[in-house]
Amino acid sequence: MSPSTRARKGRSLGARLVEAARAQLRRAHAPYSRFRVGAALETRGGRIFAGCNVENASLGLAICAERVAACSAVAAGEKEFVRIAIVTSAGRATAPCGACRQFLAEFAPRLEVLMVGRGGVKRAGLQALLPSAFAKRDLP
Repeated sequence: MSPSTRARKGRSLGARLVEAARAQLRRAHAPYSRFRVGAALETRGGRIFAGCNVENASLGLAICAERVAACSAVAAGEKEFVRIAIVTSAGRATAPCGACRQFLAEFAPRLEVLMVGRGGVKRAGLQALLPSAFAKRDLP
């Protein structure tokens, strides 16, 4: 799967977003926590950028799937995000960590977050997950 794809006719972009996140889950490098995560981020223009978590023996150097997806999008010139899907190896709907919430708020404070679990999809706005996010307006 390429890092960026456009929605095809016949399938909703939301379904393609979840599918892309699931594909990344299989690629995750999580030998230490064994908590694999796949994420797929939709841009305003309908492009999808996906990522998986990548751990490191120096644990502080690990990077979450949500930030991998966002960094891939930014590297491709995209900075307007509308929705992200997150799938984890836990099988339950899991919210992004605090660092990822803050990172995503830099680009899309109104981002729709789809947390995918065996029981279905939980939806939340990033603002609800991270009220009072630190932002550019807070800088002197």
